[in-house]
Amino acid sequence: MTNDEMTNDLTTNDRELRLWREQWSNVAPLSSKFQRQVQKRIKVQHRRFWLSNLLAVAGVALMLILAVYQLSHQASRLEKGRTTGLCVLVFVAVTCRLWFMRGTWRAETQSIRAFVELWHRRVLSQIRRLQISIYLAIGWLVFCAALAAANGATIRLELMAHPTVYLAMTLGIVLMLRVIWFGVMWLRRRKVAELSEVTRLLEEMETRND
Repeated sequence: MTNDEMTNDLTTNDRELRLWREQWSNVAPLSSKFQRQVQKRIKVQHRRFWLSNLLAVAGVALMLILAVYQLSHQASRLEKGRTTGLCVLVFVAVTCRLWFMRGTWRAETQSIRAFVELWHRRVLSQIRRLQISIYLAIGWLVFCAALAAANGATIRLELMAHPTVYLAMTLGIVLMLRVIWFGVMWLRRRKVAELSEVTRLLEEMETRND
């Protein structure tokens, strides 16, 4: 037997041994109390996952309906530009969401460990979506600033005609941006803490299996 053949045999044996260990760890028994606790947390997380997706679908549908209504009626170039930009933003956000949610729809098997690993992937996906949402928000602000600069004459006329309305709108936008920013940061901290908890659960399962 040549050295290459011996190396291939050893590599094959190592892979088979690693696969056997992984399969054994997946079927190793866990305490009933530990399983009930994990199952309870998984059910809560599962409901939150589907609820957030339903709310996201409803939000996208509402924004698209408003956009179509706005474009179908007589609107200024500024309003049409803002609506078109919002549609592009929604499309990018939906695409990013679906991309980051790959592998988070269902568990690979029906074991406790597989569901905890699914939970882990979902939390990572949520953290990444929150991070990308910050960049999307910055992009939206840059687009709005560019749109306002391109329609400066129209904005000045409307500002002179309705100064109070524009002042209230500006204050509302500033307050809304601050609320959204702090909300995203608060939610990200919660998800990071949840990720630590899921990681701890996986490590505890490894320890119990050993």
